[in-house]
Amino acid sequence: MRRIALLLLALCFAVPAFAERKQSFGDLDVHYSAFNSSFLQPDIAAAAGLTRSKSQGVLNVAVLKAGKASAAQVSGQVKNLLGQVTPLSFKQVAEGEAIYYLAQFPLGSREMLSFTLNVQSAGGQPHTFSFNQEVFPDE
Repeated sequence: MRRIALLLLALCFAVPAFAERKQSFGDLDVHYSAFNSSFLQPDIAAAAGLTRSKSQGVLNVAVLKAGKASAAQVSGQVKNLLGQVTPLSFKQVAEGEAIYYLAQFPLGSREMLSFTLNVQSAGGQPHTFSFNQEVFPDE
């Protein structure tokens, strides 16, 4: 599991194609990154319970409160340009002090997707935000 956490952290913060994306609500920071699941190594995908496919994306969300990982309720949806909505079902991955929330979504062709996320840290207020991201199926 430590390898999974390190890989997901690297994907969120190190790869220029997945530049850091963050939404702040006071001392609560929500970091997020969407990418094609085929970028994951097969053993990492299997360990995280993710389907590795050129037609599946992954949304990785990390919630930090005052700079430290925070457990949260994370839900959301993704909508394509045709208006088709897919609910996102997040699973929590905890490794040491790191906590991540992962959801998969279908990828068709190269397209702009609109994500809406609902995040509520333990004992905190609910927050909702949206972002758009262009995604690419693995070709």
